[in-house]
Amino acid sequence: MSTACPDALPESWLVPDWPAPPGVHALCTSREGGVSRAPWGSLNLGDHVGDEPAAVRANRLRLQEAVRARTPGACTVFLQQVHGVDVAVLAPDSAQGRPFDACVTRDPGVVCTIMVADCLPVLLAHRSGAVVGAAHAGWRGLAGMPPGHGQPLAGGVIETLFARFAGEADAAGQGGEQVAGQTLAWLGPCIGPRHFEVGPEVREAFLSRDAEAARHFQPAHRPGKFLADLAQLARQRLAALGIMAVYGNDGSDGWCTVGNASRFFSHRRDGAALGASGRFAACIWRG
Repeated sequence: MSTACPDALPESWLVPDWPAPPGVHALCTSREGGVSRAPWGSLNLGDHVGDEPAAVRANRLRLQEAVRARTPGACTVFLQQVHGVDVAVLAPDSAQGRPFDACVTRDPGVVCTIMVADCLPVLLAHRSGAVVGAAHAGWRGLAGMPPGHGQPLAGGVIETLFARFAGEADAAGQGGEQVAGQTLAWLGPCIGPRHFEVGPEVREAFLSRDAEAARHFQPAHRPGKFLADLAQLARQRLAALGIMAVYGNDGSDGWCTVGNASRFFSHRRDGAALGASGRFAACIWRG
């Protein structure tokens, strides 16, 4: 696992354990440290899950303060995740709440912020520190099958993120054919392979692009169902792009949102049982 977040922040927050370049900062919140009441207790950052708006604003302010303790003046930019593949290029004046599932920036102090509650947060950083990015990778985004699409798109959210990331690296004078080799990736908590039961259509969406994805699906107890390893599927997609420096979630139990109820929100675990689930966030920015 990643180390606990320093500077008197909640112990269950994560700081990626990776060789980030100087000036690149990242963190991942947990459900600890906020003001929301059950079932959103306590640091729910999602403004679309039925929580009290004042509580969400207070929680987002706490994240903002944590970011600014590391980079004075930095600003978190929240997006509306829609299980798609579109990428926003963030600037200091970027609006909040736009419908994007990934983002990149070259501007210092602009915080790429991705909210999740079972889906996989993916953070990218160029070894030069010139560009950073983040993606919300549920199975639809990862497979390139957003809602309403009958067939996979040309690329999933990791592919579209990296294409824009590479373009920004080129604009910063760090482009060329070696961008993938100069890219670091960190995978945050998500639903783990012991809990992520899917139907055959999900498995086929991945196998239609790469037959090797079959090894990341195991038969479930229920006939016709499979257990999917979302983190390993993401690692496979990153490797296909040439990104081999991948850190964080390896599919083990400690990273599972469903199995760690006191630490992480989980839509699959709590949505039906409690009526709602909060959202935690993964953030990356240049200082």
